Amino acid sequence: MKRAFDILVAGVCLIAIMPVALLVAAAILIGMGRPVLFRQSRPGLNGRIFTLNKFRTMSENRDAAGNLLGDGSRLTSLGRLLRRTSLDEIPQLWNVLAGDMSLVGPRPLLIQYLPLYSESQRRRHEVRPGITGWAQVNGRNATTWDERFRLDVWYVDHQSIWLDLKILALTALRVFSGSGTSNPGHATMPEFKGNGG
Repeated sequence: MKRAFDILVAGVCLIAIMPVALLVAAAILIGMGRPVLFRQSRPGLNGRIFTLNKFRTMSENRDAAGNLLGDGSRLTSLGRLLRRTSLDEIPQLWNVLAGDMSLVGPRPLLIQYLPLYSESQRRRHEVRPGITGWAQVNGRNATTWDERFRLDVWYVDHQSIWLDLKILALTALRVFSGSGTSNPGHATMPEFKGNGG
């Protein structure tokens, strides 16, 4: 039932917001150039690796040695707007249709975090990752890693269509308020370094 709900809603949303998606793509192309999409490998259900799609929000600016600058230095004004309004997430609807993601579930994190999880934290991979989730409507990026993982595992244990509908409604409210898009002192979240630090 959850999968059928995902396909139906993602398909309808893609059709409805296609004009917005084309405008965003054009703005990125004009303001930052190619590529328009940010694509990165992330772990999904049972840790299976898939390619996450988002609209690009950062420049490719590098230091004198050729290394990419930090996230805060590369996040553009357009990128900030896209993140604050969650418009950068639109391409993930394709990930939902492909079966890599769900509308609601724990957010897919970086592959290098996999060996750092505790047994409890690893349970977040018992469900498909989501475009939004219980942690996102309870602080988004303004929470601690411990709290975020606790909320993810809570969702795994309590998931239902009704909870998903509640999370989607709360997500809409968070998007309109623009709250919780970053952790204090960081462009998004600080790097997760494991439970010991």
